[in-house]
Amino acid sequence: MRAVLLGLLLSLALPALAGAHCSPQVATRYLQLDGLRLAYQSIGREQDPALLLVMGLGGQLIHWPDEVVQSLCAQGLRVIRFDNRDVGLSTLQPIPATPNLSYQVLRYRLGLSLQAPYSLRDMAVDALALMDHLHIPRFHLLGASMGGMIAQHLADLAPQRVISLTLLMTSSGDHGLPPPSAALLDLLARRTGSSRAQVLAQQAELLAALGSPLLPDARPDLLAEAARAYDRAFNPEGVQRQLLAILAEPSRVQLLRRLRVPTLVVHGTADPLLPVMHGVHVAAHVRGSALVLIPGLAHRFQGAFKQALLGAVLPHLQAHGGRG
Repeated sequence: MRAVLLGLLLSLALPALAGAHCSPQVATRYLQLDGLRLAYQSIGREQDPALLLVMGLGGQLIHWPDEVVQSLCAQGLRVIRFDNRDVGLSTLQPIPATPNLSYQVLRYRLGLSLQAPYSLRDMAVDALALMDHLHIPRFHLLGASMGGMIAQHLADLAPQRVISLTLLMTSSGDHGLPPPSAALLDLLARRTGSSRAQVLAQQAELLAALGSPLLPDARPDLLAEAARAYDRAFNPEGVQRQLLAILAEPSRVQLLRRLRVPTLVVHGTADPLLPVMHGVHVAAHVRGSALVLIPGLAHRFQGAFKQALLGAVLPHLQAHGGRG
């Protein structure tokens, strides 16, 4: 408890002390790989320990809240955030065909195998290539939701390069865990809007469903959040392909048992997409991991929970090589 309180105090104080090097308003840069362009940002000093942030399904690098990024940088970290393949300003060439999503979701519900254009492990290779490009041999790793699944693969692919691992609101992918509701899965898969206004309304509905019922956001705020992402980039087919990569993934329990990286698992007790047992299950299968449950946290970075998240994460980073 003392460590969590210390982390919370630091998260409140350090942004005010951070210099211009911690401004999240930096240029977006691009890495050109074979058949893939990755968009990324690097916030902080190159000589500081690096923290790689991996975002979830359909999320863009801007979905890491600027104030959270600034607080992490102020802790003495070089924060790197990027768009996963197929979303935001990251692109795939040639674009893979998207299997019929409704049919594949039906197969998933029946426990049958799925077709996906690429895997979560492929996406982990993308992230590792980014760190190679930046000449960063070792780094802290934090993944949220699908990003946590990708981070599990990355830590398995290159354990010698991961200083610490933080898995936020994510899952082991074990098929015995409580599934999301069919209604929520349909909201994730739905991409039927034919106009900007319709798309924003659908996205606001999804954001509301992923948020805490205890602290609902005002609809204008949800629409503004949806508009910011839409106006930066809109690629519904890419989101569908990412969803297929998640649904086609087998259980990662054996992978988790192999991990020997210092690991923190953080999960909300009110998560409607990946109920809290998903986080408990991950922590139970990573040897020596720590588990922090945040009361009321759902499946979004809602403002009321940002400090609680930082208060959980910062002590873990400090204990494993983050500057403090």
